[in-house]
Amino acid sequence: MAIVVHALHRKPETPGEHGLPKPRAEQIEVTERGVVGDFNRYRHEEKADDPTSAVLLLPLETLEELQREEWPVHPGDLGENITTQGVPLEELRPGVRLRAGAAELEVTRICDPCRNLYLLPYVGPERGPEFVRTLLDRRGWYARVLKSGAIRVGDAITLTPTPS
Repeated sequence: MAIVVHALHRKPETPGEHGLPKPRAEQIEVTERGVVGDFNRYRHEEKADDPTSAVLLLPLETLEELQREEWPVHPGDLGENITTQGVPLEELRPGVRLRAGAAELEVTRICDPCRNLYLLPYVGPERGPEFVRTLLDRRGWYARVLKSGAIRVGDAITLTPTPS
């Protein structure tokens, strides 16, 4: 199976709105500061724009698992910037490098689910704790940007294991 960029997402800072879900984009530009035109309140306010959290990756296959578990999630709902397709989940771990389009990323850490997910219309405060538990170890992976560049939907993704 080919490993590709299935979908891309970004959401500018919008007064009175939270960052979920993130609308689709056909192309994004990534820099060491993150996705151009995307505002991540948590990263900005809590992490002081930490470059190790510049981009959030999530496999389409994880979303499909959640759908089979009767959670009506769609690409962008969980705040990811890049929805991958064909990336084996066991391949995503700190140190793995990905090339997508003109950009190169390095996986830094897993993304822990948070209470902001309660804001999704199919979650809410009543189902929030259950949804957060469901997403443990499945919310996606943060990555730093090693090489800035444009990424487009359909771009091939190549993986390079952790350098020795």
